[in-house]
Amino acid sequence: MSFSRSAGIVISIACLLGMAVAAEKPAVQKPARPAEQASAILPQQFEGWQMQGAAQTSTDPAKADATAPVILTEYGFSDAAIATYTHDDGRTLKVHAMRFADASGAFGAYTFYLQPQMTPDTTKKEDKIGDQAAFLGLRVLFYEGNILVDAQFSQESAMSGSQMRGLAKALPRASGNLANLPTFIEFMPRQGYITNTQKYVMGPAALKALAAPVSADLVDFGTSSEVTFGRYSTPSGDATLMLISYPTPKLAAEHLRLIDAARQMAQSQPGVSNVENAGSFVDKRTGPIVVMVSGGVSDNDAKSLLGMVNYEASVTWNQRTDNPEARQLYSLILNIVVLCGILAGLAVVAGVAFGGIRILMKRWYPDKVFDRPEHVELISLRLTETIVTEIIVPGAGPSGADGGRQAPQNPA
Repeated sequence: MSFSRSAGIVISIACLLGMAVAAEKPAVQKPARPAEQASAILPQQFEGWQMQGAAQTSTDPAKADATAPVILTEYGFSDAAIATYTHDDGRTLKVHAMRFADASGAFGAYTFYLQPQMTPDTTKKEDKIGDQAAFLGLRVLFYEGNILVDAQFSQESAMSGSQMRGLAKALPRASGNLANLPTFIEFMPRQGYITNTQKYVMGPAALKALAAPVSADLVDFGTSSEVTFGRYSTPSGDATLMLISYPTPKLAAEHLRLIDAARQMAQSQPGVSNVENAGSFVDKRTGPIVVMVSGGVSDNDAKSLLGMVNYEASVTWNQRTDNPEARQLYSLILNIVVLCGILAGLAVVAGVAFGGIRILMKRWYPDKVFDRPEHVELISLRLTETIVTEIIVPGAGPSGADGGRQAPQNPA
């Protein structure tokens, strides 16, 4: 068997052994963190503020907000904390924080509590308070990741903004997809948008409380749909632009037909309607999103606003980056590649070393180590040589049939 064939067999066997070892290696599972060991929402101190006593915590949405427990549940409410802080200058600060399953829930709750008369935080990105913030007198409402904070100062101070930034940085941060907002809200146009009017809805209770143009029955939250809507200013008046995002374009097309049927019924039977029946109403589907414009505006302005929303598909990686199965598969493939590379390198080194040593020994010690005459045996058939044998038969003539010489024969 040749050396190259032997090396190939050795490498194949080693690769199979490496795959078996890597496959049998158990994945290291991180122990689940008990609920009681979950990180506290609010810090004990920040930017010169010191918490007085212990924070009041609860996992009951009714204790977080007795007026909207169902709505908080729709947004994925997890737990809440209420604490009072004092500063060296005598000021006090009451902070009410709520944590949600992900940033989408915190953003939705922020838009639910956001009031039109609030002043939005328009500072540059590095100076913003959390992800989004708004002010109303001594009150500051903001969310950071999956945490919503409603803070109330006792006295106004020039340092209140920087101190709130310190609080936002001291909050526990969400990681991976938990920190991402829904992408379809980015299709809301900015032209003509009326400040603080955008709402993000994840359930029927919030949709009803916010008086959306379409009822929850038509939206059908059972299909994992999401809703955002806001008010826009047009030359003929204010209109409501509403986006409903569905998991697939097929679902969006089906629900668009239901909305159109409900709209026609509203026109024929004004007393029974699941769709706003005042002023203009136009709708369309773009990708998996149903878009509609309603309100007391002209049809041209409604269609112009509707045309500003156009879905553009994009490919994104939405799987969690800390997936243990993906890490295990990656480690397996990496180990196989590394092992094959090492074995291939060893085979090359061994081949070069074997051939090189043989050549050197033959050059330095000719006919002494390799190819010595006494150790060399050659088998030769001597096909170019012919042995002629002459056989004389007695009594045969020189040229007759009775006697003569037989033709030469090669011995067997």
